[in-house]
Amino acid sequence: MDRLIVLVALTLSLSAFSTEKVIYGDDNRVDVYASTNSDFVSLSESTAAMIGKSSMRFNRSSKTYKIKASTLGSRLNACSGERFASQPSAANCSGFLVSDKYLVTAGHCIENMSDCNKSHWVFNYKMNNETDANMNIKEENVYNCKKIISRKLSSWDKNDYALIELDRVVSNKRPLKFRKSGKINKGDKLVVIGHPSGLPTKIADGAYVKSLSGKYFSANLDTYGGNSGSAVFNVATGEVEGILVRGAQDYVNNGGCRVSNRIGNDSGNGEDVTFITNIKELRNL
Repeated sequence: MDRLIVLVALTLSLSAFSTEKVIYGDDNRVDVYASTNSDFVSLSESTAAMIGKSSMRFNRSSKTYKIKASTLGSRLNACSGERFASQPSAANCSGFLVSDKYLVTAGHCIENMSDCNKSHWVFNYKMNNETDANMNIKEENVYNCKKIISRKLSSWDKNDYALIELDRVVSNKRPLKFRKSGKINKGDKLVVIGHPSGLPTKIADGAYVKSLSGKYFSANLDTYGGNSGSAVFNVATGEVEGILVRGAQDYVNNGGCRVSNRIGNDSGNGEDVTFITNIKELRNL
């Protein structure tokens, strides 16, 4: 993704989600409350949404942040029959906790400290049930970016990641386990957890590694813009294998509105995932 698209993504415009990711075969996305896999639900607790500070308001009496957001249908002109069209779309990118105060996301999500300072990192932005979104977030689940520890965004080798330090220790979430050496194998099963199209947390499994390249691997993950920075897990080990960074087109026009772009489960090149082992600073954590 080029720098222009990144900047647009951070302004919450419609085109922020227009040129990434796709559905492969069946749509495997589920809300956290609807997941039947307790391991995936546990992993989701340590994932976070990048939400612009202008979209959140702090209530001092209740010590909560109120998220302001349009629905997916309104924000992206999604058709009324599109899945999750009535849910809020607030997140620009996704991220995940790797230590008590370090968080990983995509390099194109945060280019500099100006980007860092524009957004909160929000845990527990999810659906409570089919109709109720958790839009009032406890203060203890909202964090700021204190410092960029390491970042890469290369058009040459397509390396894309950012490691940031949060403004304080995250005491109520468990850091995720991640691979520190070696590489995942072609065909290994995967699950991705993040915020497709800015939606509340979604879990999407049923994917596998299609190919491996120098700095990334590709997989048939059901992901969208907003999933950038999402943790991609090895189903067998529960460890983070990489960071979701690129993919095919999200939506296609369907008359006067838009629907998810769908292709065969084994079609296309797949979504690109930066190897977590590319982040050298994580080796000693």
